[in-house]
Amino acid sequence: MANASRIDPTSFDALPLDKSIAASRQRIEAMERLLERVVVLPGLNRPIGLDVVLGLVPVIGDIAAAALGSYIIWEARNLGLSKFQMARMMGNVGFDALLGFVPLIGDAADVLFRSNTRNLRIIRKHLDKHHPSSVVLEG
Repeated sequence: MANASRIDPTSFDALPLDKSIAASRQRIEAMERLLERVVVLPGLNRPIGLDVVLGLVPVIGDIAAAALGSYIIWEARNLGLSKFQMARMMGNVGFDALLGFVPLIGDAADVLFRSNTRNLRIIRKHLDKHHPSSVVLEG
């Protein structure tokens, strides 16, 4: 069997459900991890997630992946991101969904264009600037 690093299922067990900024950050990071980095593709050593797997199902899978990506945008709205940042995030998810509707090209685009990772980067930048107490050190 190929080397496939799997996500730790216990990392999702204790996601906080309160409305604090740190809890929102944890939920957003968990959703991004689920959508973009669940397992590593053997041979390519490239992580893929539920977004790529759903993208293999024509039309319905791409709609489902866009809906799951929209959850991150909804959480970002609750964190008070600007309209410009929200528009960028919606554009990322929309562009990813539109690419997904193109057969074969959309599947490759799901691996290469990671809208949820881009959106997480926008959220982290906002939180690091406006809510520095929620910063999580990665090591």
